[in-house]
Amino acid sequence: MSDFWRRLWGSTRHFRPALVLVIVLFAVFAATQPAFLGTRNLQNMLTAVAVLWVVSIGMTFVTITGGIDLSAGATVALVGIFIGKMVNYTPVPSWVTIILCVVIGVAIGALINGALIGRLGMSFFVVTLATMTALTGVVNLWSNSQTDTVADAAIAWVGVDRTLGMPTPIWIMIVVFLVALFVQNRTHFGRDMYAVGGSIAAARLSGIRVERTVMAAYAIVGGCAGLAGVIAVGRIGAATPQVDGDLPLQAAAAVLLGGTALMGGSGGVGGTAVGVLFIGILQNGLSISGVQSYWQQVVTGVILVAAVLGERFNGRGRGRRRWFGELARMRPRAGDAEQEEAESAESVGTKAD
Repeated sequence: MSDFWRRLWGSTRHFRPALVLVIVLFAVFAATQPAFLGTRNLQNMLTAVAVLWVVSIGMTFVTITGGIDLSAGATVALVGIFIGKMVNYTPVPSWVTIILCVVIGVAIGALINGALIGRLGMSFFVVTLATMTALTGVVNLWSNSQTDTVADAAIAWVGVDRTLGMPTPIWIMIVVFLVALFVQNRTHFGRDMYAVGGSIAAARLSGIRVERTVMAAYAIVGGCAGLAGVIAVGRIGAATPQVDGDLPLQAAAAVLLGGTALMGGSGGVGGTAVGVLFIGILQNGLSISGVQSYWQQVVTGVILVAAVLGERFNGRGRGRRRWFGELARMRPRAGDAEQEEAESAESVGTKAD
């Protein structure tokens, strides 16, 4: 059993600073705010970050390949408007609408972002920023900048209702995390994803189809954004054209806070889950403490920057240790040098004879 816990602790090395911060924050708020440990408050805290959780899990795959999707917030808004139109103006069953929301997200991620970045080699920043801008315009044109009420049992079940005594969004968070963990660790795509993030040239030389891998990564984050849009509409009971521009940035912060490298090639969804929990605990604890929302944003931003900087310095330290280790292995030992000199002298003597 001790070996199991040792391996489990060893698997947290990439996001250990964030994990320690989560434990400390949880302990501080639990000790200072009596209402913090209440079952209702803990469930509210988790459901409040359900949208961020789902988007961040998808964002992890893109970040591991060396990119970031800035259009996730606009995709969530577009899916929301789509739900409003389908529920209020068509006879299409709600479960079909939910599936179509995920399909729309996958299509945006794979056929627009993934194709332009993976196949044409365009900058992920430029492509996803352009997609975000275009989708924001589509959302406002399609909705006439009006909010539609969505009163549908299936959508409400996804957003606020309970399943087996627990809010459905929490179950969705668990399922999304487990599926992502399986894809990351147990599939060829997961292996290819890390290879592409480590070195595109080396990945191509090893026979990996880089374009397909990049498209799949953006398809995943798009599908997650589509699912997150369903949760968002279910939570508020309305389809709003307001695009949450902070959502992709918060998702990226959670991913980086969880130890995934900004340049790609390392990290995982386990660290991302810890990063989202850090953000959720911090915001919930400050809210219970009576801190004004504006100050919550300031404090959250400062702590996120400090935490990510700490992780970056920790990563540089690991990188330096690896570099010096490789250098030590490459450096010849004294005995080896003497042997090489003796062999060289013997070779010269033989040639002279």
